[in-house]
Amino acid sequence: MAREGDINEPTRTFPGHLTSDPLTARPDDPPEPPVSTSGGRPVRGLLLVLGAAALTVVVLLGVRATGFLPDFRNPFATQQTDRSQPPLLTSIQDLSRYVAAEGAFQVVVDLQNDRRNVPDWLLNERTLFVGAGSVEAYVDFATISEGAITQSADGTSVEVKLPAPQLARANLDLETSYVFAEQRGLLNRVGELVNGDPNRQREIYRLAEERITAAARDSGLAQRAQVNTRKMLEGLLRSLGYEQITVTYATP
Repeated sequence: MAREGDINEPTRTFPGHLTSDPLTARPDDPPEPPVSTSGGRPVRGLLLVLGAAALTVVVLLGVRATGFLPDFRNPFATQQTDRSQPPLLTSIQDLSRYVAAEGAFQVVVDLQNDRRNVPDWLLNERTLFVGAGSVEAYVDFATISEGAITQSADGTSVEVKLPAPQLARANLDLETSYVFAEQRGLLNRVGELVNGDPNRQREIYRLAEERITAAARDSGLAQRAQVNTRKMLEGLLRSLGYEQITVTYATP
């Protein structure tokens, strides 16, 4: 039979949470503090680790901004290695050209290579190329023959006979030229993967230069060079005391 004093007395400990020996514990001993099972210590430790990592990153960024640490680089970044050989001088040529005019041109080359009775999706190669280049018009003073310059007895007039202006080779500007569109058939793509042609665009460049040169001949660039050369010589010879100056050109 239970004692009257123990009827409403709460249970001191549960069997599953005993922290001391029940045989040696006395009834008047104070209860053991309960053990927390909510996981507070692991969470607090995780927060401390994350805070330390964030602080480390901030410190490293600050030190990097001051220049004490090198930049962090991608170990798999693309790099370029130049193994080109030094330039070799092949020849030197003295020039006596007077470049009197220069024209800038742009041409669109639409080149297609295919086979008869073969569909384009199977065998076809078409390139749309926009070429930009320039052509110089010059007078070669090195070809002036003897007797090309005659002056009057009193030294007030002079006559100069010059060769006809010439057009230099078209200079294709690869920085401003570009391939606008390109179409290739299935066999062309397979052939490029197996045995690619590094000089495939050479024919396109050649056609662009030929078209620009032809356009320069029809543009009146040579006539412009005649006018500019005549003005240059008239100013030069007048500074030497000549009053009447005549400049003529040979028939091209």
